[in-house]
Amino acid sequence: MKNKLLSGGGIITALLASLCCITPVLAVLGGLGGIAATFSFLEPLRPYLIGMTVIVLGYAFYKAYYPKRKTEIECACETDEKPIFINSKKFLWIITAVSALLITFPYYSKALFPAGKENVVIVQSDNIVKAEIHIEGMTCTSCENSVDFALQSENGVIRESSSYKTGIAKVEFDKSKVTEEQLKKAIEGKVGYKVKNIERISN
Repeated sequence: MKNKLLSGGGIITALLASLCCITPVLAVLGGLGGIAATFSFLEPLRPYLIGMTVIVLGYAFYKAYYPKRKTEIECACETDEKPIFINSKKFLWIITAVSALLITFPYYSKALFPAGKENVVIVQSDNIVKAEIHIEGMTCTSCENSVDFALQSENGVIRESSSYKTGIAKVEFDKSKVTEEQLKKAIEGKVGYKVKNIERISN
């Protein structure tokens, strides 16, 4: 019973630690733009939740593998011949693997997005515009990938690169095919983050 509670605690803290990174990806791929920023408040707590996950699972492994005293072995024999799967060491390893996948989600989330489109052919170079989009709500690399994908989906976008550290997405686009307002709607509608302003950069 204790192992089951410890394993459950580990998976819950791992899930909480990764929610702020998973929801932007779900927002873009699942068309659920409104949920992207829902769990962004958890981002400052992420290191503590990861630490808690490690401690909980570490203690669960200690309880599962530490040498048992003779009296504990005799008691176990009298009450239970074989532990059920949810209390087994195999289940603990599965929970640990799932927790690791959840915690490391930001580092492989880009692989979940479809391959980017080919570069747009520009007829007139005078139509090329460079801009910086200031965004509220990005907290990790998953957020960057989601914003980049939302911008890529707009016809006329040539290249894009966002940073959660600065809260800025740099974009180059053909102004005859897409407007700043359309780029703003793509981010706010598909990802759910608020665009504060868009500044054009002189070439």
